[in-house]
Amino acid sequence: MAVFDTGVLFAALDRTDSRHRECATLLTGPGGGVIVPEPVVVEIDWLARSRAIPAATVTFLESIARGECVLCRLAVDDYERVSHLLTRYRDLGLSFVDATVVAVAERLGENVVATLDRRHFSVVKPLHCEAFTLVP
Repeated sequence: MAVFDTGVLFAALDRTDSRHRECATLLTGPGGGVIVPEPVVVEIDWLARSRAIPAATVTFLESIARGECVLCRLAVDDYERVSHLLTRYRDLGLSFVDATVVAVAERLGENVVATLDRRHFSVVKPLHCEAFTLVP
């Protein structure tokens, strides 16, 4: 299983993305489930609209409805952790959505984060492991 950040999911949805194939394969290949923190859904919609491909949002929502992705709601304690992460990594420019990916991965004990954002996720130190394993 892995906790998915927006970039991998959006690249899998956008056939024109240079990393589409590898990201789409990550979603459908062996390796377990796709865990998506709920704020990622909003970011996917924002990207889809800003890049004039709103059908990407519909496609993603349909994949959720089919059970291909497991949405993970934020717990109250996650908000405290997100606040801490945003403060701790203020100079890095860590976003709210990225911080939710970290908080959810920590809460679920997941070491693997699916992201194209090496800049942020290679710097953030998770509480439950030495470092995240980043894929693809």
